[in-house]
Amino acid sequence: MTDRVDQLYERLLILRCQAGDPAGFAELVGLHNARLWYYVRKLWGDVHGAEDLLQDVWFDVFRGLPRLSEPEAFRAWLYRIARLRVFRWLRKRRPGWVPLAEADWVQEEPADDEFCPEDVARIHVALSELAVEHREVIVLRFLEEMSYEEIAGVVGCPVGSVRSRLHYAKRALRVALERTDKHERARAGGGAVALRVAGVGEPTTARPARPDAKDP
Repeated sequence: MTDRVDQLYERLLILRCQAGDPAGFAELVGLHNARLWYYVRKLWGDVHGAEDLLQDVWFDVFRGLPRLSEPEAFRAWLYRIARLRVFRWLRKRRPGWVPLAEADWVQEEPADDEFCPEDVARIHVALSELAVEHREVIVLRFLEEMSYEEIAGVVGCPVGSVRSRLHYAKRALRVALERTDKHERARAGGGAVALRVAGVGEPTTARPARPDAKDP
């Protein structure tokens, strides 16, 4: 289906949910659950607890859907609910955790520093090393492909702040990727040293063949 058809079908499901159709809600969950699970897990930072978090998010969505007046804004509204739930858990279950202050973000229009397709697998690993707010904007922008306006609605800040956060998030991600690459090279080098110590793959010096003795 095209994006337009997908959007219309999603709005139809929302209307069915608001009319009290449980099958419509189950289908809506099926459409978004896998991607929402990834977002929740990356914000929470651990698989453990993320499943319970996701269930709480969908419960909040189920209760709030009848009051949603703009079905076209459902996706940003959904991720906003997920964000609020994750941050509530972080404050409650991880003493000392505080979100980055808005004052820490410089209001500017930085040039984009895009990543190439070959970076994808490495990015999934490196995301875990970033601050929650950095992980969040990377996931929303590049994996969920949200506009700056949609992200602003999710995180609750001006569009200019979204651009700035994304700039710093990509810079932090670059550092994390470089650190990961350096670690992988060190591991690879350590493995080569171990093989040499064990005598595996040592170069050998072949002696030249002795010429045959001539018959007298």
